[in-house]
Amino acid sequence: MNSILVVDDELSMREFLDILLTKEGYAVSFAASGEEACAKLDGDIFDLIITDIRMEDIDGIGVLRKAKEVNPEAPVIIISAFATAETAVEAMKDGAYDYIPKPFNTDEFKKIVRDALHRKTVSRAEEDQLEEGIHFGCLIGESPQMKKVYDLIRRVAHTNTNILISGESGTGKELVARAIHGQSGRKDRSFVVINCAGIPETLIESELFGHKKGAFTGASTDKAGLFEAADRGTVFFDEIGELSPAIQVKLLRVIQDKTFTRVGETAERKVDVRFISATNKNLEDEVMDRRFREDLFFRLNVIEIPMPPLREREGDLPLVARHFLGKYSKGLGKDISKVSTYAMDILSQYPFPGNVRELENIIERSVALETSNIVLPQSLTLSNFKKARIGESRRRTDLGPDGIELDEVMAEIEREYILKAMGMANGSKQRAAELLGITVDSLKYRLTKLSL
Repeated sequence: MNSILVVDDELSMREFLDILLTKEGYAVSFAASGEEACAKLDGDIFDLIITDIRMEDIDGIGVLRKAKEVNPEAPVIIISAFATAETAVEAMKDGAYDYIPKPFNTDEFKKIVRDALHRKTVSRAEEDQLEEGIHFGCLIGESPQMKKVYDLIRRVAHTNTNILISGESGTGKELVARAIHGQSGRKDRSFVVINCAGIPETLIESELFGHKKGAFTGASTDKAGLFEAADRGTVFFDEIGELSPAIQVKLLRVIQDKTFTRVGETAERKVDVRFISATNKNLEDEVMDRRFREDLFFRLNVIEIPMPPLREREGDLPLVARHFLGKYSKGLGKDISKVSTYAMDILSQYPFPGNVRELENIIERSVALETSNIVLPQSLTLSNFKKARIGESRRRTDLGPDGIELDEVMAEIEREYILKAMGMANGSKQRAAELLGITVDSLKYRLTKLSL
């Protein structure tokens, strides 16, 4: 049975954590002050320490340092109703496992406790084995939506069927195409990416089919095209909906007959390629509006693999964020171990219009800016934070069968937003008021009303 020391000068909080943690099967000890906690740490060994930050004699930072002195392996979780960037940075530099603002979600808190104890006992090799179940090639996620994608990849990889991957920009359509190629019998041959939106209209025919010397001004030598380079391999058309009608006609012939002609030649050339296409457009609408050929659409869309947006992949955000954190921590030469719970809570309520690609950019910037060993809220750069929070609040409309206490619900939401805005603003009331769309005087009034 894991032993936990809870340090808080508020009796109500100690009683709450006693009930919560005891039900989870932990042996819980308590200290009502930092001084009492330090005395207990001298006499007993605990698997985990949970401490408030603000206490009169020895504060949470002092308890953290004492805990690390007597048992460096024991994780320490800091909790506070006054979560600011300065105290969080100090706590993380001193080795805290996580920094959690009050009030917190009990289910999330229990998961953090489990993860902290798990991190203490599970070896790196065992963690690597656990993570194998959430990866498929370069794709990461264990949500039901991603498992459907993995299943489709397995089922189509060893066929020569043409595949259309649909989804918003940044969802990882190219990664799906690479996973299909990597699982197929063509995996030892070329995987050629053709960016349909990135090749100028005047050059795309030559790039795809190649050209004969002298076919046009500047054609000083014979040149093989991308189809020849992909022979016996896979061609991936990225954003296929951007192709012009003229190129669509010529591409249709290649797909139907597996033959093409270089620019400036008359002889046909045979090619053996598998076609995978991706689009962020609704190609059926493009066909209806006569911007995309119907016959080409049916040739490309033998099997469709829809990629879900990140906001609909329940539970995948922490996994993907952790992957990018490891990637950029190593790449930038930093020792950043995790995304703080506070920062992850903000990310979880952001809609990610740019999907996984946007998350990767956010994590990369955060790692570059971060000065502690954990990603804190002030390192996050979100393009649409305020709209995300407003949208989230509007979704909280489920009354339930027994109704609600509206005043209590509104007070809880108000308290949550104010605490998080104060944290993001590094304690600045002016900046917090701007984030919340209210005046500084209004913010001061609300802080007093909510006893913050």
